[in-house]
Amino acid sequence: MAEVHNRTEGDINLSSARRDWYAVISDPETAGYLHEDAEYFLHQSLSTPCLDVLVECEGIYLTDLQGKRYMDFHGNNVHQLGYRNPYIIEKLKEQLDILPFSPRRYTNIPAIELAKKLGSLLPGDLNRVLFAPGGTSAISMALKLARIVTGRHKVISLWDSFHGASLDAISAGGELDFRKDMGALMPGVERVPPPMTYRGPFAAAGNSDLAYADYLEYVIEKEGDIGAFIIETIRNTDVQIPSQAYWIRVQEICKKHRVLLILDEIPIAFGRTGKMFAFEHYPIEPDIICLGKGLGGGVMPMAAIVARDAYNIAQSVSLGHFTHEKSPLGSVAALAMLDYMEQNHILQKVQEDALFMAEELNKMKDRFPLIGDIRGVGLLWGIELVTNRDTKEKAVKEAEIVMYECLKNGLSFKVSQGNVLQLSPPLIISREQLKEALRIVEHAIETASVFV
Repeated sequence: MAEVHNRTEGDINLSSARRDWYAVISDPETAGYLHEDAEYFLHQSLSTPCLDVLVECEGIYLTDLQGKRYMDFHGNNVHQLGYRNPYIIEKLKEQLDILPFSPRRYTNIPAIELAKKLGSLLPGDLNRVLFAPGGTSAISMALKLARIVTGRHKVISLWDSFHGASLDAISAGGELDFRKDMGALMPGVERVPPPMTYRGPFAAAGNSDLAYADYLEYVIEKEGDIGAFIIETIRNTDVQIPSQAYWIRVQEICKKHRVLLILDEIPIAFGRTGKMFAFEHYPIEPDIICLGKGLGGGVMPMAAIVARDAYNIAQSVSLGHFTHEKSPLGSVAALAMLDYMEQNHILQKVQEDALFMAEELNKMKDRFPLIGDIRGVGLLWGIELVTNRDTKEKAVKEAEIVMYECLKNGLSFKVSQGNVLQLSPPLIISREQLKEALRIVEHAIETASVFV
């Protein structure tokens, strides 16, 4: 059971398949650096030991010490516009020569321009911004602001959700892998099941996920003093896409009970779903939105919250107070990222790519019984592998075979929940590169299918 929970966020690094992987990269110099990495860094789940040693990145590719290139469909969600995007790099170089750091007691023009820009992209009165050096810190600020606005400290989140790895973020998150052995966490967190249709505790409801929304209201009413509901609009890791009905109902419930809706779009904003923000797929508005990862253009650690104008009431409380809070470099990277998206019509491209991905992946599903479900939006896709389509038993071993076979052939992605291949390529990927990647995936699934 523990191993199942370890696989919730991503593929684990201590399986027999991982040990076999090192025979594939038998280069002595690489092995030496991997040994040094294991020797000098604290070991931790999901990160240790490392897969390979990187020396270069460009576009959709990572390059290792031996010159092998991987198409990166993982990228920790920072690589929306590819690695070393020349436009972003040039803007950063210019800023490095002018003002690379801004002490917190001052402001700076790039930070002001970015705050204005984010406010202009969001609807209504979502125009009050705070920056942070990472998404986890943004979550922390959102939770603190919600307490001040509502006067209530309790929050509802989803089981299996990930909102960062700090103590307050894992208190709100739902993954056991981050909470185990930590002892007492932040009080006042209630969790409800994540909306799903392929499997889950309310699978008997068929293709509807409204039962998950109804259960949210049940918990709010029973608990009585909930201040906020924090949720990823679309779950990134195993690509769970709630229905229109679910989100309409959730917004109604939050308004009815005066519960703030905090959307965590740290991994999925800025074009990943084909919209600038994932919530734009639904007729809803968050009260606070958390942003990060791709915000830094694949170079700078940069995150933010944007809240309603009326929530600007915490003048006597330090919500963030981070040393690199108004980073000029992070702000320039974010502004360049947004400029590049607009100039190169990235959203339109991603929407066209989504049609191609849906058609090709569903053809793959028709061919291989190992594939139980295909789901996706924009350039965020999940392939759920099962050993039997009727029982939906998770094909964990086969998912590892697929992943390592793809790595061998130059394609990197992660496996979530033990059996979901998560494909999130850079949004700049060409159609030919997409076709090449899908050929690698198809070949790997064919290889793994003999084990079913």
